[in-house]
Amino acid sequence: MIPGLLINIGRIHQYATEVIEQSGGTFLLKGPWFTNMDLLFTSDPANVHYILTKNFPNFPKGPDFNKIFDILGDGIFNADSESWENQRKITMSLVHNTGFQEFVAEISWKKLETGLIPILDLVSDMRMEVDIQDLFQRFAFDSTCLLVLGHDPTSLCNELPHLPHEKAFADAEEAILLRHVLPEILWKLQQWLHIGKEEKLSKAKVVLDRFLSYCISLKTENFKKNEDFDLLTSYMRGVDEKGVTPIVSEKAWKYTMLNLIFAGKDTISAALTWFFWLLATNPTEEVKIRQEILMNLQVEKNGEWKYSNLDELKKLIYLHGALCESLRLFPPVALQHKAPLQHDILPSGHRINTNTKALLSFYSMGRMESIWGKDCLEFKPGRWISGTGRIKNEPSFKFTAFNAGPRSCLGKEMSFMQMKIVAAAIISRFKIEVLDGHPVSPSTSVILHMKHGLKVKVSNYV
Repeated sequence: MIPGLLINIGRIHQYATEVIEQSGGTFLLKGPWFTNMDLLFTSDPANVHYILTKNFPNFPKGPDFNKIFDILGDGIFNADSESWENQRKITMSLVHNTGFQEFVAEISWKKLETGLIPILDLVSDMRMEVDIQDLFQRFAFDSTCLLVLGHDPTSLCNELPHLPHEKAFADAEEAILLRHVLPEILWKLQQWLHIGKEEKLSKAKVVLDRFLSYCISLKTENFKKNEDFDLLTSYMRGVDEKGVTPIVSEKAWKYTMLNLIFAGKDTISAALTWFFWLLATNPTEEVKIRQEILMNLQVEKNGEWKYSNLDELKKLIYLHGALCESLRLFPPVALQHKAPLQHDILPSGHRINTNTKALLSFYSMGRMESIWGKDCLEFKPGRWISGTGRIKNEPSFKFTAFNAGPRSCLGKEMSFMQMKIVAAAIISRFKIEVLDGHPVSPSTSVILHMKHGLKVKVSNYV
């Protein structure tokens, strides 16, 4: 089993899907006895529901998860029990605030208007090729830093500058995925020898630490003087008003903010990249979405549309269905790792021990005929539209793009809002065509990026 895993490690998501499908939805990979590395891969909705919801207390993040994601410290992704509950309550109160929702839309539109659209106009006029994944990553990084830190790194501009702190996230995500499937002794050896992905991860930690120190120091000086809605300001204001003692350390602020940036940055950019690739390879569906946008939004004759309020986005039902379909096939977080506190038996009948990691393959779930039918590999936004023209709500343990159970994503509605704003602005104005022969496959990363980017040609409709 281990040789097969190592041979296919560069295409781990596809390999896991093949093995799971051949095994009826769940497969136990036995590691060598000295590695403590038994992996149970599953895409069975009943198992996913059991692990993430029905028996949630028996499947915490646990110490192994903290080792793998040590870059996130004690933040909300790694936290368990009371610490997780407290962090989730605070974050929920902030992101569900109406003012913050409007702030998200405002920031997203401003970044589009001043950054992404002018670059696409320039690329179109000069008939240049461009890596649109890179543009989406820069858009999401700038937007997320503004929302979380109140700081604009301005990576999305005509010069497309190299920013070490932006690229550090990608290096960290690749190393984290390999930690899921390699024996701990191997990646610890890489860490000790300062080689491979572990060396890149170590450098990424230093770069991100400096970046966060800079942003937090700026905010500490003036957070009392402004009325900004960014999360760092809101957190600091809340701590100050309650007079919390002892004062929150800079290290704690860093971990809190880093977790929030990880939550928003690459998930949005990965989702948009796969969405526009699916549109480019399914032109009939693109036409339907564009017609819906032109019918329901105030689009000028030159193709220009300006965001005005959240209500207008609710009219874009088919676009919403297309985004759901894209997330079904290419969930940004393609894999989740859990380990039981006590021995357990899953609904599929598989026994899982305390030294076994359960890897929930959300990527594989979107490709299972048993879950989505014989057309599961096809891009069909219509499967999300009911007979009355409304969006069908699928159970979260079947459609897992936003996780399920108590740890369901807090930013689900916010993510759809951002993606709709970007999609409507681009589709109303531009035609995106993928270069002939451009290779498309998932990267070996904990976030489902495209391995080779997405090289496209851009042209104006008008």
